[in-house]
Amino acid sequence: MRGLQFEAASCVIRQVKRLSALKSWAVRLAGRRGFRKAAVATARKIAVLMLTLWKNETEYQWAKEAAA
Repeated sequence: MRGLQFEAASCVIRQVKRLSALKSWAVRLAGRRGFRKAAVATARKIAVLMLTLWKNETEYQWAKEAAA
């Protein structure tokens, strides 16, 4: 499980083109601390986010939708 979380975090930092607060944070952190530390921190953040979404029975919102 830990390896899969690291892989997901690596993909967020390097491959995902869609901007989100998570990606912006991870890329900035990678610039300051290095890729591996940023990937581990992002993996933890993803795990916490997944647990929160699961507990609240909600879906991830990429960005806030404009009020219509």
